[in-house]
Amino acid sequence: MMQTQQQAASPISASLSFNGNLWKEEEEEMSKSALSTFKAKEAEIEKKKVEVRERVEAQLGRIQEETKRLADIRKELEGLADPLKKELSIVRKKIDSVNKQLKPLGHTCQKKEKEYKDALEAFNDKNKDKVQLITRLMELVSESEKSRMKKLEELSKSIDLN
Repeated sequence: MMQTQQQAASPISASLSFNGNLWKEEEEEMSKSALSTFKAKEAEIEKKKVEVRERVEAQLGRIQEETKRLADIRKELEGLADPLKKELSIVRKKIDSVNKQLKPLGHTCQKKEKEYKDALEAFNDKNKDKVQLITRLMELVSESEKSRMKKLEELSKSIDLN
């Protein structure tokens, strides 16, 4: 019985041993597959890194060219500014000179404006006085006429009575 157990155990162990080897082979196969997948992805990543690096270098090259072009344009602009600087300086000096001349003229103008305002105010005051006097004169003339008319009427009545 023991022998039958051993014989029975033997095919089981052989089967386990066969299954164990098969399992190890599958495990190795999966490991190799995973490793090759990993290597393929690493290669793809490296390829993309190289592509990106090349694009960045191309961009940097264009940027350097553009920077050089802009520097040339700046030099041209500075060259254009120099002839204008002299003329601008002359015009600014003339403006300063005119400003110096304008300052006393402005003070004189302010004084004259004040004198004009004072004279205008005095003129308006005298004009008001004149209007008041004319109004008073008209009132007096009117009263005088009324008074004379009244006297004339009285005289006329006195003549008619006689």
